Amino acid sequence: MNLLTLIILLRKNVIMNKLHLIHTVVLSTFLLISTGYPQSIIDKEAKHRLDSTLQAFVTKEMVAGASALIYEDGNEVYYNAFGYADKEKQLPMSRNTIVQIYSMTKPVAGVALMQLYEQGKFKMDESVSKYIPELTDLKVYKGTDSNGNIITEPLNRPITIRDITRHTAGFYNGGDIEALNALLAKADTRNNDLSLTEWVIELAKVPLFFHPGEQWDYGPSVDVQALLVERLSGESFGTYLRKHVLDPLGMEKTRYYVPESDRHAMSAAYGLNESGELQQLNNAEAHDYNYNDYKLKHGSYGLTSTLDDYMKFAQMLVNKGTLNGVEILKPETVELMATNQLAESVTKRSWLPSKGQVGFGVDFAVRLRPTDNPNENMGVVGEFFWDGAASTLFWVDPKNELTAVLFVQVFPFNGKVHKGFRDAVYGPFKP
Repeated sequence: MNLLTLIILLRKNVIMNKLHLIHTVVLSTFLLISTGYPQSIIDKEAKHRLDSTLQAFVTKEMVAGASALIYEDGNEVYYNAFGYADKEKQLPMSRNTIVQIYSMTKPVAGVALMQLYEQGKFKMDESVSKYIPELTDLKVYKGTDSNGNIITEPLNRPITIRDITRHTAGFYNGGDIEALNALLAKADTRNNDLSLTEWVIELAKVPLFFHPGEQWDYGPSVDVQALLVERLSGESFGTYLRKHVLDPLGMEKTRYYVPESDRHAMSAAYGLNESGELQQLNNAEAHDYNYNDYKLKHGSYGLTSTLDDYMKFAQMLVNKGTLNGVEILKPETVELMATNQLAESVTKRSWLPSKGQVGFGVDFAVRLRPTDNPNENMGVVGEFFWDGAASTLFWVDPKNELTAVLFVQVFPFNGKVHKGFRDAVYGPFKP
């Protein structure tokens, strides 16, 4: 072989290698685009949508202030805050603003309970009354007789622990059944000076309004979970939560009682007046539960938190139970919590369908099917999430390793805020 032939062969080899490399890069890029993973969700365009959306919430006076924090693949990819935490004091909404998270307390309580499940302290389909005998002799409401006396019947089956984790227990939480409303008013379930044991005795005075497992209806089930934590652990619920969930995650600002030294960082609460205009509520009244160290520590609501604190909780979940080397739950337990527990036969689901095409796991809603119309909340199949009465929201998107926390403080609950925020994260609906 002469020198010229050798040079030609070498050049041909180099060209072929380059063509192979280009082909590999193009193919890989195509695969990433076509699968939608692991492309970044929060790109430059998404950040612009988020900024304009949160600002619009404030400008349109849907809220006084809004803040959001988003992580992807373990990294912070978005944070911003707009408007005021306390408009009267001209206190801006910030990263360190403390808000009342209301029902976003429920998933935290659920994690506490499921730690005890991992320890073999109970089984999901055991009767709750095995551990809380105060709930042994419950009845189900059937109506009233001609004299207005309540008619009841025995339960078709006992309330299980699975029922209290997915809101199928049948506890009455107020509504349009006047006879039960009267009994609920007499029961002392709103007294925050009770212990959880004293509280459940009051709860048991009100008949269930459906047989366990027949319907989904939001209620006080997670307070029953809190009592179950006490009975199984031997510790008060507040102490257990602090020791085994909040402190290990470094959630120092997530608590029931907010000391005076931190109240300057509390967001005010807002409502709508008769004209539909945003109105700041009285701080002392709105924050009563968190400004007084009441005996009753609810599993259903009551915690306050900051964006970064709650993001630690969300990150633990997307990491399958572990954060910074600390295991809070096993991966299989997180998977159980994030798996739909509602059979399709449970067709009566109150307002749950307003959350999208979802089922319900253990203290989370779980997205079952893709968004199929522009009026539905955007999201990803397999995500699990929950929200709070003051319109706060968080979710965990395992597919994209994305976690999002949105803080606002406005009543009544405003689903349009959630719709706008989700659209900003994932982009507008595409058929």
